[in-house]
This record gives sequence, C-alpha cells and structure tokens, in this order.
Amino acid sequence: MSDPKCARVMLQAAERDLLTLRNMNPGVPDESFGFHVQQAAEKALKALLALLGRRYPLTHNLHDLFVLLDEEGVATGFYRPLSSFTPYAVEFRYEGVGPGHEPIDRAAALTLVEALARDVRDRIGTAAVDPGS
Repeated sequence: MSDPKCARVMLQAAERDLLTLRNMNPGVPDESFGFHVQQAAEKALKALLALLGRRYPLTHNLHDLFVLLDEEGVATGFYRPLSSFTPYAVEFRYEGVGPGHEPIDRAAALTLVEALARDVRDRIGTAAVDPGS
C-alpha cells in the first residue's frame, strides 16, 4: 500500500541535503559534496519506493534502490549515473577519495539530483490528488 506520508518525510529530508548542496562553498572537499549528493538521491529514491508501497532496505547503495524501482516498472535510466555516488555515503566519507581522484562535476551532479527530487515531488503531488494511486 502506498505510503504518501513516509514519501513526503523522505523527500523533505532529501530537500534538506539539496539545500546544503546549493549553499556549499566551492572549497568544500568532494567527499562532503559527494556525501550530500548521495544522501539526497538515496532519500528521494526511498521516497519514491514508499509512494509505490514498496518497503525499502536500510542501505546506502543507490544501485540497489534503482533495481527495486526497476522491479516496480519505474524508468530510472536517466538518474542511474547517481549510482556512482554510493561510495560517498560511507567509504569516501571516512577514508577520503585518495590520489588520482577525478573531481566531481558539481553542476552536473546537482542538476541530476535536483531533477530526481523534482520528479519524485511531482509524483507525490499527483498521488495526493489521485485517490486511485
């Protein structure tokens, strides 16, 4: 059964991470920026799963969340590059990215995760007015 309340709570949490990203100083390390991209994406994906009535696992693995959405028939291909931010949830947050790290394209990452959140927000809004969902 769809859980719009949980979906809204998760999306609000994602939007707090987006606000942090939008206001982040350019000198902030990629580990911190990547962490908030990952967190915003994770929370938005979990919001969508809740909206669909699917229980989501306690995981930071974005790929696994995309697979669950695929199983629900949700087209996620456009957002799949966000999976590359999974290591920022734990591994890079503590160990750092290490030498030879390719810097994050921050504008592209922010644009993509904002698009995901907007898509989820639109779906939640539609579900709120469509009692058949």
